[in-house]
Amino acid sequence: MTDPASYRPASGEIPDSPGVYRFRDQYGRVIYVGKAKSLRSRLNSYFQDLAGLHMRTQSMVTTATSVDWVSVDTEVEALQLEYTWIKEYDPRFNVRYRDDKSYPYLAVTLDEEFPRITVMRGNKRKGVRYFGPYSHAWAIRETVDLLLRVFPARTCSAGVFKRHGQIGRPCLLGYIGKCSAPCVGLVDAAEHRRIVDDFCAFLAGQTSAYTKRIEREMKDASTALDYERAARLRDDLKALERALEKNAVVLGDGTDADVIGIAEDELEAAVQVFHVRAGRIRGQRGFVVDKVEDVSTADLVEHLIVQLYGDQSVESIPREVLVPVEPSELEATRAWLRESRGAIVDVRVPQRGDKRDLLETVMRNASQSLAMHKTKRGGDLTTRSQALEELQEALGLAEAPLRIECVDVSHLQGTDVVASLVVFEDGLPRTSEYRRFSIRGAAGDGVSDDTRSIGEVVTRRFKRMIEEASDVNASDGDAPGIDPTTGRPRKFAYPPQLFVVDGGVPQVEAAQAALSALGLTDIAIVGLAKRLEEVWLPGDPDPVILPRTSEGLYLLQRVRDEAHRFAIAYQRQKRGKRMIESILDDVPGLGEARRKALLRQFGSLKRLRLATVDEVAEVPGIGPTIAQAIVDAVAASSAAPAINTATGEIIN
Repeated sequence: MTDPASYRPASGEIPDSPGVYRFRDQYGRVIYVGKAKSLRSRLNSYFQDLAGLHMRTQSMVTTATSVDWVSVDTEVEALQLEYTWIKEYDPRFNVRYRDDKSYPYLAVTLDEEFPRITVMRGNKRKGVRYFGPYSHAWAIRETVDLLLRVFPARTCSAGVFKRHGQIGRPCLLGYIGKCSAPCVGLVDAAEHRRIVDDFCAFLAGQTSAYTKRIEREMKDASTALDYERAARLRDDLKALERALEKNAVVLGDGTDADVIGIAEDELEAAVQVFHVRAGRIRGQRGFVVDKVEDVSTADLVEHLIVQLYGDQSVESIPREVLVPVEPSELEATRAWLRESRGAIVDVRVPQRGDKRDLLETVMRNASQSLAMHKTKRGGDLTTRSQALEELQEALGLAEAPLRIECVDVSHLQGTDVVASLVVFEDGLPRTSEYRRFSIRGAAGDGVSDDTRSIGEVVTRRFKRMIEEASDVNASDGDAPGIDPTTGRPRKFAYPPQLFVVDGGVPQVEAAQAALSALGLTDIAIVGLAKRLEEVWLPGDPDPVILPRTSEGLYLLQRVRDEAHRFAIAYQRQKRGKRMIESILDDVPGLGEARRKALLRQFGSLKRLRLATVDEVAEVPGIGPTIAQAIVDAVAASSAAPAINTATGEIIN
């Protein structure tokens, strides 16, 4: 481990101008590349007290042994140079975008004398025009098959092309009219190039010109009594229409745009990019981002835009880039895209309309992609075993934690305090044993005290364990923890090998105190502090730092996040029910039974607000008059914000 002070440059040596800097390790390898408006300010921030740095930044500056920089004139130049260096050096501490799968592209080899239409994966090469990416190769082949009757371009390999040229006969596609057969000279290179250019223009979105031209030629052939040609053109027109139908219009103004959605946690992020051309979704691409540096969502957006369009041709950069948040250097990013495309590129966050709806769809896809990635990783038996072994070794446990329980507390400004308890066995969630707790001592007192709430949950959970484990029918010889009625194990009669709390030292000590009060000393407790992902043990002044790539840390995160999700869902449900009940208290003729029926029917205040009088009247026991009174009461409550009586703050 290197002391950053040993290679810190003197403050006067660092220019106060835009630039790009490189951190190098002891072998001279570049491990991090960054840019800054002011090199002096940014670099000095790395050489402060290590305790004030993010954990990942600490790791980077203690791995490095030197730093150098290059000054530039503008922020746009800094952005360009940063991208060039990241591509050249592939630094280990920079954000890395990797495809979550290998996407196929429709490629046209324009660098050949007779260009070929084909499916390609992997790295792009110069002289080839790409369309996509597509989700599946069969989708490309299906589209190409429809278009070849209108644009009969070559699709065969170089070997097949050469062989048919030698034998003087075209292949089957040439005989059925789906290839213009340049191999045997039915068309020359110039004519075949024109067909390929038309094919590329059609895929690029210039569709109306070709459909109108074919319609015009079909009418001319019909007028000239050339019905055979008119029928062939009719079939060509239908083929084009079928190809267009495969891509539904999502933006009515025919915009060319790329829509970016991001879902992230502390270690990883999933990115989805939808490519919209002429208002239609032409392709989709996904990334999984390994967050090896401390970055915000705005930084992720900026890095993605630069890496996404750094190697793209002018035609591949759209007029608009729709993002969930603006990049950290918005104007510099716009200027860089403008220079790359040769025209204005609008990078913005859509606020309403079709574009906002499409962005929300892409965001949902990103969330699902992240969940699928985590599920796939968590579902691997070898990976789960490795995670459990790492936790056993790092935490000094006597055995692998095959059963892990985690508690999390949720509240709104000290009100509606609830807690969740989730259970993982063999590294997988056991949802049938999840439990929810209403914190008794905090109900309505307006005081938020996570340590007291955690102590209460731990006490209640392990009191039940003690009761169930001791409730044995000795005369029948029942084993401890076995229900004598059903013969099945009682769910909470056994202790976990590891008990996790969401928090740091105070929360861990509160849980340990509750266990000690119950006389339990053989249950391992840890706290996972969310800010730096530190693992805290009771009575230990220093945290356990698990490597960022540790499967054990990943498992702890997944358990903690699941407890948080379960607690938040219960807290919102409880708050919604309380708000409904408070709003309906003054409705005449609406007693407790009818309020419960409303809750069963609608479940939340949001759904009740959207209901009509007729829908409310369908609830058993509620007639039209009371239904109208309910709708009026809910409408009045939505007109004025609800106030938290304990804090005086608006809560909806």
